Amino acid sequence: MTPSRVRAPSRGAAELAELLRRSERAVALTGAGVSVPSGIPDFRSPGTGLWRKVNPMEVAHIDAFRRDPERFWSFYGDRFATLSDKRPNRAHDALAELERRDILRAVVTQNIDRLHRAAGSRRVVEVHGSIEWSVCLECGARVELERVLTLLHAGQRPPLCDGCERPLKPDVVLFGELLPEHAMAEAQALAAEADLMLCVGSSLEVYPVAALPEITLGRGGKLAIVTQGPTPYDDRAAVRLGGDVAEELADVVNALGEGG
Repeated sequence: MTPSRVRAPSRGAAELAELLRRSERAVALTGAGVSVPSGIPDFRSPGTGLWRKVNPMEVAHIDAFRRDPERFWSFYGDRFATLSDKRPNRAHDALAELERRDILRAVVTQNIDRLHRAAGSRRVVEVHGSIEWSVCLECGARVELERVLTLLHAGQRPPLCDGCERPLKPDVVLFGELLPEHAMAEAQALAAEADLMLCVGSSLEVYPVAALPEITLGRGGKLAIVTQGPTPYDDRAAVRLGGDVAEELADVVNALGEGG
């Protein structure tokens, strides 16, 4: 039997591995593209993006929630049910492994799907919130995802707070809302301290998160980008990889070897 061969890392993967090996304060910044290999569509890709058939201002804006929570949850309920059974892919696993090896200090993510935590990443800064909880804007109650899914499955749209029977809102940042102050402060501090920011699966166009690479560059740090499609920072990146994010990051971990 011919033994299976491990694919040799590309030159770009080897270069990124070397950058990570030499860094002392590396931080990852991830966007929707890191979860695409897990079967979660991103937002804006032609033909597959989440917003291709719906206007986000009509279904994912805080005013839409306040105006018509039933219609809001007709969209978000399906999305919650879809996200709840997704599993981490090799990109999530690679970032968790880099943290386990003390190469990566933290993951700052725009994603709400919980997959970084499921993969084993410990320090995860969720700047857009998480589907893990829904909140009552009336009394402040927090309700776990499993309970919300139970209510949705029973046909309760919108799901209501057990205490005051007001519609629950996903604890995620909707259009028209500010990002969580504590999460953004932590993300900005990590970006300012980073000697390398690894951007994965993000177009780096949605602010204020898209300004984080500028903070790192402004403090003398380096930037590495692993994503499909162009970003405004491509010409300033020390390494730019444009293949499948799961394959690219798996190659980077392979290039680091067992000892990191």
